[in-house]
Amino acid sequence: MRVNAFAAATPGADLSPYEYDADELGPLEVDVEVTHCGICHTDLMVIDNDWGTDVPAVAGHEVAGIVAAVGPLVDTNRLAVGQRVAVGGVAGSCMSCQYCLTGRQQLCARRDSMAFRGDRGGFASSVRASDWRFVFPLPEAIELEHAGPMLCAGVTVFAPFVRHNIKPADHVGIVGIGGLGHLAIQFARAWGCEVTAISTSPDKRDQAVALGADHFIATRATDEVAQAAGTFDFIICTVPADLPWDDYLASLKPQGTLIVIGASASAMQINPLSLVFAEKKISGGLVASPHETRQMLDFAARTGVRPVVETFAMTDINAALARVRSGDIRFRAVLSTR
Repeated sequence: MRVNAFAAATPGADLSPYEYDADELGPLEVDVEVTHCGICHTDLMVIDNDWGTDVPAVAGHEVAGIVAAVGPLVDTNRLAVGQRVAVGGVAGSCMSCQYCLTGRQQLCARRDSMAFRGDRGGFASSVRASDWRFVFPLPEAIELEHAGPMLCAGVTVFAPFVRHNIKPADHVGIVGIGGLGHLAIQFARAWGCEVTAISTSPDKRDQAVALGADHFIATRATDEVAQAAGTFDFIICTVPADLPWDDYLASLKPQGTLIVIGASASAMQINPLSLVFAEKKISGGLVASPHETRQMLDFAARTGVRPVVETFAMTDINAALARVRSGDIRFRAVLSTR
């Protein structure tokens, strides 16, 4: 099968048309015709070769589309040709290590990370998942243009609610109102939590409230985080920024948890006493397991949580990438082949 894609021939270059011939379909593999693919900041890092990705680089790992072909061992009672599906950052795993066998496939050292495959990403006419169990049928309520971002940004901010046993009575702070944060606010509201949005931009207050926030904290040139000391049961940080971490830890209640999803390039600087005396915790966050992903899709379909997207033709991919780089997208950019 011939696949038409858009690739960076050299690090940081504009994307140009690129073709390759897909190998014969493996027993557990699934080919998905790409109708939509979201653009994530990780894709920019792949294109820019920030993590040593091979070139030519075909990025894209927020895929929605139609099942085009399945391998002979795929359970066709659960996944069939012609079905609407989504496939995300993890498109397969070894299914035999201790993490896979205990339902934590996102931690598998041999997971198939679509973003880092070289020239086999989702900015293409078709993409292949190495294991059908990582291809997710879409509930009828979720449109294809919304599905891709749900498989990256959506599952990344949803998973903490399950993993950390966040309760409807908890007060959750969401740091950042961007591609991740705008979904985290919606999930926290739908979960039943008291929600505070935290942003450097005071002009995002109305957006945050419209998304479901009960309260808003503006951090630029204010002491509002300090005034919130002892307020939150959980804080979910979605921004890749170096923050005054001790202030954020101080805003947690005793035994509260700071969940870091947006990863800064610089080391976190904290005073150990910020953790010790009130038994506070810091946790990382990663994309979800297949079980958590199915939970997220069902919950989103039922509660109306959706990404706010701007859609571009796949042929306008460079213009879309430029908008993402400039921070001018509210809130997710999605490419369409239709």
